[in-house]
Amino acid sequence: MKNPKNLKYTKSDEWVKIEGKQATLGITDYAQGQLSDIVYVGFNYEKGQTIKVGESIATIESVKAAAEVSSPLLGIVLEVNQSLSTSPEVINDDPYGKGWMYKMDISSTTEKSDLMDAESYDKYCDSRGH
Repeated sequence: MKNPKNLKYTKSDEWVKIEGKQATLGITDYAQGQLSDIVYVGFNYEKGQTIKVGESIATIESVKAAAEVSSPLLGIVLEVNQSLSTSPEVINDDPYGKGWMYKMDISSTTEKSDLMDAESYDKYCDSRGH
């Protein structure tokens, strides 16, 4: 499992790339591996809407299970990766690249302290037996 060092991670297996006041987010390689073959992505927010920390921002379904994706940050949606609606398997192939889910304008940066760096996230995944 490769977790890019320039990203931050949550205990609920989302990743965040923070660039100034903007963030891109998606689910981690660990999460897509646990879900297996992803067959559906449903988005709960559209461009211009405000997302609060901990809110469910998307539903992902696979051949094995369904999972909710939660937002680790407070912000306004700038862009939704609508291509995942027709090609959800992109998350399996490229979770940190083309498999991104949302781009947002961050309203508050206080939540960043709750995020893990790649090394901490690697250890967290290892502690779960994978």
